[in-house]
Amino acid sequence: MNRLQRLQDAGVSIWLDTLSREGLESGAFARLVAESAVTGATSNPTIFAAAITGSDRYDEQLRALVAAGVDDPRELFFAIALDDVRRAAAILRPVHERSRGSDGFISFECTPDIADDTEATIGQAVDLWHRIDRPNVLIKVPATRAGVGAIEELTARGVNINVTLLFSVERYEDVIEAYLRGLERRVAASLPVHGITSVASFFVSRVDAETDVMLSADSALRGRVAIANAPHAYARFLARFAGARWEALRRAGATPQRPLWASPGTKDASYSDVLYVERLIAPGVINTMPQKTLNAFADHGTVELTLGHDLSAARAVLSAAAAEGLDLDAITSELERDGVQTFCDSYEQLLNCIDSKAGSLAASA
Repeated sequence: MNRLQRLQDAGVSIWLDTLSREGLESGAFARLVAESAVTGATSNPTIFAAAITGSDRYDEQLRALVAAGVDDPRELFFAIALDDVRRAAAILRPVHERSRGSDGFISFECTPDIADDTEATIGQAVDLWHRIDRPNVLIKVPATRAGVGAIEELTARGVNINVTLLFSVERYEDVIEAYLRGLERRVAASLPVHGITSVASFFVSRVDAETDVMLSADSALRGRVAIANAPHAYARFLARFAGARWEALRRAGATPQRPLWASPGTKDASYSDVLYVERLIAPGVINTMPQKTLNAFADHGTVELTLGHDLSAARAVLSAAAAEGLDLDAITSELERDGVQTFCDSYEQLLNCIDSKAGSLAASA
């Protein structure tokens, strides 16, 4: 508890990397918000697949929807998932209000089957934004090339965006630029920018999981590449949300697009279970932790600012990685595609499960 509060006091927003009806109905999620410094949460197709396939808490609502004539698995998914999102948003609303709109968010993701379609992403994101109709919701858009194209338009339309599946600093530059252009379009059109929020979600442990298998077992670089990549991203955040261009937007009421460290659970059991929390502490960042990582940090995490302007150590690690033959650009590009495919697989599993459940519930009615 005290460790989590100290982490929050250091400027890190702690978000839960899961969402389930069980946690909402049992009060477990509300207790984390009230007692464990949790100020947000996120969801994705994998999270919802686990929640819905592993619980009967959705059955009653599914039965009622089927009885009302809803039989499209995607619409059934939206109906039940968006109810969970609204419930979470209600629990987080006091945090949102206390923070004057800078925290207290719940995220919901566009379906991964449209990750490479800019126009479809824009259309679905706008639809989801209006259907959820809560100020403390973020619509997740993947940082694919098509997704980057959607970010500017969605920001210009006033939609809060969580840019997900970010791996490379170069793609992050594109994401920041899209956000800034979207805000500038609103200012030019005399539309308000106050209250528009965006975060940029870097997936950290997956980078090490991929690079470690390419390194020798005794390489000193194992478990260090992702943590060397993150300071460069944070430095870009500090640089781009400063200076004359940003100051003009800030005076109009805009807020920075905050960096978010996603996937902080360690994949290698030989590493500290709080590695990607302790080494990524800086003011203004968000860390979305699985429950296991949250519990671990509450038990034995230490708080010390570990990110800043000095990139010399990070540059040395990345240079050494390149010397050992690691092509970080190629690796992060592959991770982006793998991430989209993983979410597509989870989404397909999810729709199949909902379709099967709906059929069974209809037959037993």
